[in-house]
Amino acid sequence: MALAGLGHSVMTTREPGGAPGAEILRDLLLSGETDWSPMAETMLHFAARAEHAARTIAPALADGTWVICDRFFDSTMAYQGFGQGADRGVIAALSGMIGLKPDLTIMLDVSEATAFARQEARGRTTDRYDRLGAGFHARVADGFRAIAAAEPGRCVLIDANGPAELVAEAVLAAVRQRLEIPA
Repeated sequence: MALAGLGHSVMTTREPGGAPGAEILRDLLLSGETDWSPMAETMLHFAARAEHAARTIAPALADGTWVICDRFFDSTMAYQGFGQGADRGVIAALSGMIGLKPDLTIMLDVSEATAFARQEARGRTTDRYDRLGAGFHARVADGFRAIAAAEPGRCVLIDANGPAELVAEAVLAAVRQRLEIPA
């Protein structure tokens, strides 16, 4: 990991999940066993996020550790707000209640075909969100683009359709530039 190589204490984590209770909610959300209403699903994501923030992220930050999280509240806005039509005002209010805001959010803009090919190459099984169809995924992608456009000081949108090595280089360059890390 490049940041650790630069001498930073770094922790990686994910959402939903990242803490024991949040992992239980992750399983519920991704399994597809229940067809949640958009607002119920939103609330489950925020319940998992509150647990994750309290048990994992906040303690790491208090110790001076850099936290890299695969997804956070922007994903709920994109997936549930833009993708499923949940009330975006409620999502924004809940995001503020978590009490943590990323210093930098990297959004990887990738075609559905490229994303699918990469998932297959990794041998990843599909989850409930993967099965929601092209229209849903187009709305989610539009949502991420809208979020990035609305918050250019925090968000960086990176074209992720090229080779993985070039995407990784672009991500590292954005992190260095935005967080003022010397090359």
